[in-house]
Amino acid sequence: MATDFCRLDEAVARHVRPGDAIHVMMGHSRWSALVREIARQHWGRPSAFTLIMASLSSLGAVLFRAGCLERVVTVYSGDSFPVFTPNPVFQQAYGGGAVQVENWSFLSFIQRLRAAATGVPAVVTGSVRGSSMAANDAYDEVDTRFGRFGLVAPLAPDIAVVHAAVADRRGNLAIAPPMFEGSIGAFAARRGVLATVEKVVDDLRAWSPLVRIPAHRVLAVVEAPFGAHPGGVFAGPAGAALPVRGYAEDVPFWIDVRTATRSERFDDWIREWILEPADHESYLAKLGGDRLAELVRAAGGPSLVPRGDGHGGPPTPAERAAVWLADLLGERIAATGADAVLAGAGLANLAAWVGVARAKAAGHEVALAAELGLWDYTPTPGDPFIFSFANFPTASMLLDTEQVLGTLVNGPRTRSIACVGAAEIDRHGNINTTKIAGGPHLVGSGGANDVVTNADETLVVGTLSPRRFIEQCDYVTSPGARVRAVVTDAGTLTMRDGDLVLTHVAPGPEPLAERIAAVRARCGWDLKVAEDVRELRPVTAEDVAELRDHDREGLFLGRDRKGST
Repeated sequence: MATDFCRLDEAVARHVRPGDAIHVMMGHSRWSALVREIARQHWGRPSAFTLIMASLSSLGAVLFRAGCLERVVTVYSGDSFPVFTPNPVFQQAYGGGAVQVENWSFLSFIQRLRAAATGVPAVVTGSVRGSSMAANDAYDEVDTRFGRFGLVAPLAPDIAVVHAAVADRRGNLAIAPPMFEGSIGAFAARRGVLATVEKVVDDLRAWSPLVRIPAHRVLAVVEAPFGAHPGGVFAGPAGAALPVRGYAEDVPFWIDVRTATRSERFDDWIREWILEPADHESYLAKLGGDRLAELVRAAGGPSLVPRGDGHGGPPTPAERAAVWLADLLGERIAATGADAVLAGAGLANLAAWVGVARAKAAGHEVALAAELGLWDYTPTPGDPFIFSFANFPTASMLLDTEQVLGTLVNGPRTRSIACVGAAEIDRHGNINTTKIAGGPHLVGSGGANDVVTNADETLVVGTLSPRRFIEQCDYVTSPGARVRAVVTDAGTLTMRDGDLVLTHVAPGPEPLAERIAAVRARCGWDLKVAEDVRELRPVTAEDVAELRDHDREGLFLGRDRKGST
């Protein structure tokens, strides 16, 4: 069947049906004009869609508000800009039962798609075991003569939706890496792919290494410049780029929609930006040529975050914890000869950036990795976002999530350290970032379950409080078997015989016994104290400046130094 080259409204009207399982493919573009059109055409209709989308982000809330969703299969139900946080629209829908949610890790989510794409009844996974996600119907563990292993069942969408950089006139689609979940969803989808592209060209053979989806899998192509907005398009590194202009993510737009989801003006925002623009051209006209031109100019530079000096003031609790995590990470890199460090977004990531930079300066050959598909990259000064397009050209390899999490970081031939945060952590190192028992949904696993389960060791960071450090996690997103230590603003807890015990305390003028008692009072269980407890070093102005150079606005390092909380 020939690919249908058509308008946006025609692509959705012809190929999206009520009851469909719709897979929104990620790549490094997190939204598309096609998804906006699906929301418009199915607004207020009981279309009973299943949304299959790894990371929902703030704009995913639009589909929730549309009333067309019945079920979600996902990895991350939260916001990404300006910080990684739960979103009230998702929390209300899940908590009230309006939308059912099925949570996975990044790698197991992709492996389910791979099972569907390859036509096998299940795919082996090294993730999920020991977590609450093991209770999902699509997961099982079996004993065989090769040992005991986990299996995930196929996840087959009816259609996949993607924004690609370029298509040729047959319908082949080219996308530059990093690829996040890759193109596997295009082969898992029962009917095929709907695509928006920046441009249609006559022939893509000159860029054949970047052609990811063949024409026979593509139902329709819509030429829609800036069709990924407010996401961006990375056209590829210099010398190997696709024949199209790239553009940066519109971070102020992401921030605006996140703010709107938390207020009574969300319906007004949806009307203004989703429902009222008659077509994609009207949407672009509303954005304005100057704004679009700035996104093109900004491609490859730091994220367009509102800037201020961001410096000054004493260290925040988060900064103290991050400094001590960077110290510990440097020690562990030296002790283990680690090949790779993969850090979760936010505070853990900033601390890892500092720790790895110090280790490299000391002569250790260790690579920073990111689950999006970055290997051995260099963070961009002044840009705290782990997935910033500015980091892409600095990587020695541009890959996808399956290659990073499934082979490099978690494979047996790589010595790896994971650095992550936690919404809740218990005395055995089990981590919860998914949902609170009897309380709200948080965000989900992201890649945490994959890396915490399979890395050689895990370091956790967070500010100490009884609400976060609890006796037992009711929901386990990531099991604690490979957690080595938890670094806090008040001290370090180290795993000993399956229990986290206090081994280091923060410096201070109070007697050591008083500081130990203060740490124990802030912990939600009867925290044991090591006989050889030691004092952490003082945090210096140079330490803090090193961190703040990455996060000048204090988005992840804490806002109290800027006069707010």
